[in-house]
Amino acid sequence: MAESKKKRFFLIDKLDNLRIRQKLILIQIFCVLLPLLITDSVILTLIVNEEKRVTMQEMNNIAGSVKYTINDSIDNALGLMQNIYINRYVNEFISSEFASPADYYGQYTDFIKDSLYAVGVSNSHYSAVIYGDNDGIVNGGYFQRLEMAENTWWYEELEKSDRDVIIFSDYASTGMNRARMISLARHMDYYNKGKEKSVLRINMDYSGMSSDIINAKYSAVLYVCEGDRILFSNDGRGGLQVPFESMDAQLADSAGVHETVNIYGRTWDIYVMTPRIDSGEILLRNAPLIGGLICINVVLPFLIMGLINRSFTQRIREMDRIFKDVDGEELKQLPEVRGNDEISALMASYNRMAQRMNELIQTVYKNRLRSQEIDIARQNAELLALHSQINPHFLFNALESIRMHSVLKKEYETADMVQKLALMERQNVEWGDDLVCIREEVEFVKAYLELQKYRFGAKLSYEVNVDEDCMDYRLPKLSLVTFVENACVHGMENKTLGSWIFVRIYLQEDMLVAEIEDTGHGMTEEQCRSILEEMRDVSIGRLKETSHVGILNAALRLKMASRERVRFEIDSEAGAGTMVTISFPVDELRRISEL
Repeated sequence: MAESKKKRFFLIDKLDNLRIRQKLILIQIFCVLLPLLITDSVILTLIVNEEKRVTMQEMNNIAGSVKYTINDSIDNALGLMQNIYINRYVNEFISSEFASPADYYGQYTDFIKDSLYAVGVSNSHYSAVIYGDNDGIVNGGYFQRLEMAENTWWYEELEKSDRDVIIFSDYASTGMNRARMISLARHMDYYNKGKEKSVLRINMDYSGMSSDIINAKYSAVLYVCEGDRILFSNDGRGGLQVPFESMDAQLADSAGVHETVNIYGRTWDIYVMTPRIDSGEILLRNAPLIGGLICINVVLPFLIMGLINRSFTQRIREMDRIFKDVDGEELKQLPEVRGNDEISALMASYNRMAQRMNELIQTVYKNRLRSQEIDIARQNAELLALHSQINPHFLFNALESIRMHSVLKKEYETADMVQKLALMERQNVEWGDDLVCIREEVEFVKAYLELQKYRFGAKLSYEVNVDEDCMDYRLPKLSLVTFVENACVHGMENKTLGSWIFVRIYLQEDMLVAEIEDTGHGMTEEQCRSILEEMRDVSIGRLKETSHVGILNAALRLKMASRERVRFEIDSEAGAGTMVTISFPVDELRRISEL
């Protein structure tokens, strides 16, 4: 007993020394893959084989039942045909001479009454017609003249056949309508062998045969075919007065069971299609077996996983209790570290961390708080420095004096320029709030572009298109005009031909998109990539070291306002122009607008 216990704990100690990855592999193999493979293989093999066997047996039974129904109907028809064929009264009647139609009718009435012929051949399943080689016969009832049959295909086939009886299917006239027929035919030469040309035709009850097959409610779809002609089916197609349909070759090839019936030189094919397998029914039918296999899948993995989990879950629970028992500013240590795997390494690391944390929690944590407070103050000071970079302070009174002096001297163009400059500088120095609505920013852009037209004259043309839905959103002040200024300064300077500047602002799904495009000098691919990288990675530290202060300043403030969610794209071609695209999340714009 002691030896067994020792071996059991020895196995657990071995598992403690395995790495977690190795343990997970063992769990995967013994608790998942192996049971599933075994169970699935057994279940699938048994269920599939049993279902195939049962299905095949059912289909064979269906084929046999249909074959019996067909043979039984034909045998009954043959029995009726034989009775008529050897009936002396019938043979004498069709060989009699009739002086006139009235004479024929009189003898016909006496024959029917005395011989009880009508009782024998008139029933709901079969009908008989004799085509007599006698000119005195009047067409109608049970007898017709032979000429009524001589031009039909089935009569020609009977004449050519070396068989006494032929069977055939036909879609022919029955009074006013056409209908499907299954018929037997033979010569009435019992008493005049080889000399009599009269023909007996027995028409079987097609509707009755079809109903027998349909009402049997077989579990599979079946077709009875003569060649490629479908005689009977239970899939709802066809009908008594509907022409025979053709059997698709692929459908015939897909049949689960194929039986043949040979009838007087004719071969009828019985095709039984494989029925759809009902998974629920299969599971219900095999419930005991599946239940047993499920037990195997549950019990075996449980035992193996229990043995493996004991190796590490116990120690993990100990660590969990320690984590939950954190008391104030001090971390408790684990009393014991067992094993040589990742969990034991984690336990040892936790003890070292707890010891170190307990030593530093009163010093490093508090110093860190003071450092963060200093950092916040420094960032606020640097943000004010950013403002001062783009806020050269002008003397508004001096500008107003220059404007009035220009008006007095009737230099209205100069006065207008000074007025727009004063407007721009007032916007530039009023930093009560770094945010401004797009409507005001666009007005500032237009003022700047008008001022630049004084400088460039007809060389500069511009177009500003802003969706009305965008006007009330707020952005950092002077962010868009900085990009417009860059388009004017770097895009048009030293260019002899005229240039256009386009400013477009619109909503696209959940983004507000601003496009600043110029038809100026453009940039090389390398220049474009370099500036774009600076815009995307801009920070306060980098801003102090770069030459593109204006654009990077605007990019940094846009990033700060959007919590790093703004996106920049630059598309440029040397000699053709540049387009800067700024995409701003609309939810961030709404957040800013609520500030």
